[in-house]
Amino acid sequence: MKNDDISAFVAVVRRQSLIQAADSLQLTQSAITRRIQNLEETLGVELLDRHTKPLKPTPMGLKVFDQCLRILQEIDALRELVANDTPPQGTFRLGVPHSLSEAVLLPPLRSLNQHYPALQTRVSSGWGTELLAKLVQAELDAAMVLFPRNRAFPDALTAVPLGEIQLCVVASQDTPPFQHLIDSQQHGWILNPDGCGFRDGLMRALADQGVNLQVNLDTYGSELQLGLVAEGKGLGLIPAPVLANSQYCDTLQVITLKDFSPLAELWLVYPKHLGKLQKPAHLFGTQLARALTP
Repeated sequence: MKNDDISAFVAVVRRQSLIQAADSLQLTQSAITRRIQNLEETLGVELLDRHTKPLKPTPMGLKVFDQCLRILQEIDALRELVANDTPPQGTFRLGVPHSLSEAVLLPPLRSLNQHYPALQTRVSSGWGTELLAKLVQAELDAAMVLFPRNRAFPDALTAVPLGEIQLCVVASQDTPPFQHLIDSQQHGWILNPDGCGFRDGLMRALADQGVNLQVNLDTYGSELQLGLVAEGKGLGLIPAPVLANSQYCDTLQVITLKDFSPLAELWLVYPKHLGKLQKPAHLFGTQLARALTP
């Protein structure tokens, strides 16, 4: 059984395409096909259902895929162990939440670059559940996520809590103040699209009071949301540090509600065998927590 065959199989399952897998490994499609066939012959099982589009693993192929991921992670950990006397280098794939603005992310990224100049950091954003899935699938090396304190994480991942983040209900300066969540319905909300944990928490809180969430507009980007809130298009739900760093901070008011005071926990999450990238991950996480917590 060859590592190249395992890598080819993992690439095909991830991308659900022989062509895309070949591109990612810089191989021809025929070479990818040959490596998959080699692995199938070695194991004596069919790993891919070739009658489906996009390509999907068979039930046994899915089990083999999970084991192959662990094998590749162990191989990476072994390589890191052998090269432990050298500083980390290469690509560091980092995931961050959609809800964090560039103003908050830039200082920890600068610190990461100063401490590890040979490391090329690639940052991608997503919802917390999406980032966790990419970590499990070995598509990211580490991620910062915002979840409740009691969040359960997959066994294959290490999750380090870094502090609580207060979420603020914000409104334009001319919005009449109110004290209860149900009164927000007359204004509506400017929120992230479906999949955002902040939005889900707000929806559940309103549902507990017997009302549905009123969304005026959903859009990505905290600065865009705050700009729309400042124009009176609706209410916003934003992490307090993001609000403090926004150009719209002085044009908004924070609405303090008696029955809604949401908190989120900032987590650093990474695979259990991260090797030399663990220290850069912790540095970034610590610096980001410092920027986000008082």
